[in-house]
Amino acid sequence: MILIFDLDETLYEERTYVESGFRSVACWLETQFAWDRETSYRLMTALLEQHGRGRVFDRLLAARGITRKSIVRHCVKVYRHHLPEIQLWPAARGLLQNLPRYPLYLITDGHKIAQARKVEALGIAHRFRKVYLTHRYGLRSAKPSTACFERVRTRENCPWTELVHIADNPAKDFVNLTPLGVHTVRVLTGGHRDAKAAPGHDARYRIPDLTHLPQFLQRIQS
Repeated sequence: MILIFDLDETLYEERTYVESGFRSVACWLETQFAWDRETSYRLMTALLEQHGRGRVFDRLLAARGITRKSIVRHCVKVYRHHLPEIQLWPAARGLLQNLPRYPLYLITDGHKIAQARKVEALGIAHRFRKVYLTHRYGLRSAKPSTACFERVRTRENCPWTELVHIADNPAKDFVNLTPLGVHTVRVLTGGHRDAKAAPGHDARYRIPDLTHLPQFLQRIQS
């Protein structure tokens, strides 16, 4: 079996990355405009709770009377390029240390620099035969595309039925893989744990968290 892991909300809590990015932006704003970093950070988290992700920096700056798009763009750059303070979930840390006999891969969507910095901060690259940042291969290679999964399959010279994809988001992670015979496994952790999947979009299997994965793998191999 070839195990392919998702990153965000599967191996660590993505909210911690967002908060780390906000703190980096708050520090930069303090150096540029002498705004208190803790105040800026609290405002960003409040805006996130109220409006969701997407225009947090625009709204923060507009509230301070700044509408220059160049400043917004720089905030985004600081956010994406910062080295985040994030940690693997304990279950993920233990799992990656104790699956030596399985070939492991990581496939993750998102801005390629931001995703690379996450992998760097978590110190996990050496655990995988290869880390695929889908945006390095063009936006069309992002999930639900199977492009990077095909790269794994070709590299391992195996059928689709030998692949196991462990992820969390039913909106994109399993859509095109399950019909190919991939063992798709939805981990019910993170922000998508209560998400209701569209018809045909959910994984073939569900586990409460990653501590249940070894037992699951034994079951499907027996």
